[in-house]
Amino acid sequence: MHALPDRLDPGSPYPLGATFDGLGVNFAVFSANADRIELCVFDPSGKRELQRITLPECTDEVFHGYLPDAAPGLIYGYRAHGRYEPENGHRFNPNKLLLDPYARRLHGQIKWTDALHGYKVGHAREDLSFDKRDSAPAMPKAVVVDDHWDWSRDTKPNTPWSETVIYEAHVKGLTRLMELVPPRERGTYAALGHPAVIAHLKRIGVTALELLPIHSFTQDRFLQEKGLKNYWGYNTLGFFAPEQAYMSTDSQDELRRAVHRLHKAGIEVILDVVYNHTCEGSEKGPTLSWRGLDNASYYRLVKDQPRYSINDTGTGNTLNLSKARVIQMVTDSLRYWATSFGIDGFRFDLGLTLGREDDGFDPGAAFFDVVRQDPVLGRLKLMAEPWDVGPGGYQLGNFPPGFAEWNDKYRDTVRQFWRGDAGQRADLAARLAGSGDLFDRRSRRPWASINLLSAHDGFTLADTVMYEERHNEANGEDNRDGHDNNHSRNWGQEGPTDDPAINDARGRVQRSMLTTLLASLGTPMLVAGDEFGRTQQGNNNAYCQDNEISWLDWQAAASETGQTQIDYVARLADLRRRYPVLRAATFLYGQDSPGHGINDVEWWDERGERLSPEDWQNPEGRALMMRRASRNEAGEVEAVSLLINGSADPVTFHLPPPHAGRIVLIDSARPEQGELAIEDSYEVAPQGAVLVTWTLTFEEDAA
Repeated sequence: MHALPDRLDPGSPYPLGATFDGLGVNFAVFSANADRIELCVFDPSGKRELQRITLPECTDEVFHGYLPDAAPGLIYGYRAHGRYEPENGHRFNPNKLLLDPYARRLHGQIKWTDALHGYKVGHAREDLSFDKRDSAPAMPKAVVVDDHWDWSRDTKPNTPWSETVIYEAHVKGLTRLMELVPPRERGTYAALGHPAVIAHLKRIGVTALELLPIHSFTQDRFLQEKGLKNYWGYNTLGFFAPEQAYMSTDSQDELRRAVHRLHKAGIEVILDVVYNHTCEGSEKGPTLSWRGLDNASYYRLVKDQPRYSINDTGTGNTLNLSKARVIQMVTDSLRYWATSFGIDGFRFDLGLTLGREDDGFDPGAAFFDVVRQDPVLGRLKLMAEPWDVGPGGYQLGNFPPGFAEWNDKYRDTVRQFWRGDAGQRADLAARLAGSGDLFDRRSRRPWASINLLSAHDGFTLADTVMYEERHNEANGEDNRDGHDNNHSRNWGQEGPTDDPAINDARGRVQRSMLTTLLASLGTPMLVAGDEFGRTQQGNNNAYCQDNEISWLDWQAAASETGQTQIDYVARLADLRRRYPVLRAATFLYGQDSPGHGINDVEWWDERGERLSPEDWQNPEGRALMMRRASRNEAGEVEAVSLLINGSADPVTFHLPPPHAGRIVLIDSARPEQGELAIEDSYEVAPQGAVLVTWTLTFEEDAA
């Protein structure tokens, strides 16, 4: 490396981060309260600090400077000077090396030590004390990058929301055990674009791959001390840097290449992103980046007691999205992933937190307004987890237009109905119809409801029919972590069994739930492995299980049972494509008729009679028929009926008129049965779901 100067050139306050312009690197970092910020340059190993150079200018609360002749590969960090006044919300400590919030690549890992804290751990004054040890040896550093990538040959799928089928997966877990992928690439970004992965996603009708967090994240100290790992990644260390552990090469371009290959196959890529908190924890957590640069700006602090962090996220801290520069950091990060990595959408973890103001959740919060009007972000698929642990922390259906929301009411209702709970028929109908009771406002559409049977957090689909109690012993928390109300049923025995009757019931109920999912209005989300019956051995909080508990077992997928279920899901996805009425883009209320007295949606019981108000309120009513109809491109009236039998006995459904050639498309009790012509009735097995279609051409229409 060439000799470093004693001073930096003034440089520019924009853009934030470290930007290579071909002749040198501009450094710019925000702090509203620091007195001085130093750039720390390290040798290529990241172990030896070569020089500290003060950023010479501060414009609009951005410290900046320019280092001539610097190039990509330069390793750096910051030190911030200012008041150490925790009681006033300020925690500046220049002994702590700080990661650039805009770092686009990280070098090294955190080595947990008490020196990472700005205060003396164990001191009588706790976080009011001051620690003078240098944290640099224990800190990862930022790396200057030149991340130009030519996206001109890439064509984004731009799949309409109403045609979208989401597949939630973990980068490592998806392919770690996939033998068709070369060993070096298994569990990495490169594997996401492997032909075997793409072929499987296409087979089951997936249009969007949603990845658990790939922003750089920390390996939590308390997990490492127990011999466990942060597997899910919901503890962000860098909002701009891809997690290095998922790379099979030294180039981050392998992620871009995988996205490009998925796009070529017509599959979008969505990222699960965590902007509600950071990995720095509570006021007693370490000083790694934001806390040391400007604690009072980046975090929401308790009013009149700014020593303490507000903990609406359950993680110890909450990012302050009412501050313009914090919103800028988040939206700059989103735009970076969209433009530099070709990402098609984002799922916001604890999305409610991003809309919190001082007086609670506000769908008109600045963050939502900024994202919705942004010419890049406003065109992407945006979805939110509509809850957090703060006051008023459940806001399902209350997000602004442009956002879809994870619908946990859908999940819970479907699980409760299929396990045999009483009084679920009316609520199930609302979920089948796109949850218009929650989302039909402000011109929102059914796609706003992300319909799910399971997610990374909770039981897998197979475990909802295999376990009634959580079995999280491997997490080392005495089985006290995770949900204790899973709306699950083991159908006769806890865990795996050789009993054919129990296994038959479990398989049928899984297929009935999958039929429900893919026949509902709204956006269906499958969780990786649910298409072949993946189990986590009853663990419903596998956040720390970076092992076979979490990884997809592709040998199980290749078994006869696994292939039967995969084929079943593939057929369901094909039916959803073939019959637009299954994925209607607007809410249906039985008010728009395709003609001849047939409404767009109608509800019937097993007798072929419309349900009365008393029928809807009957707690023991477990049979339901939902018929949807529309005109196809040929001008014919095309209808699809979903027959649902949630009871323990077979039920013969009498199909209402008009009586015409009917075809059973799929039957959860007979997964290998092809399409079958029937008359005006059909027997549905216990806990069974069936799709039936008919098409009518009327003579007067033809004339």
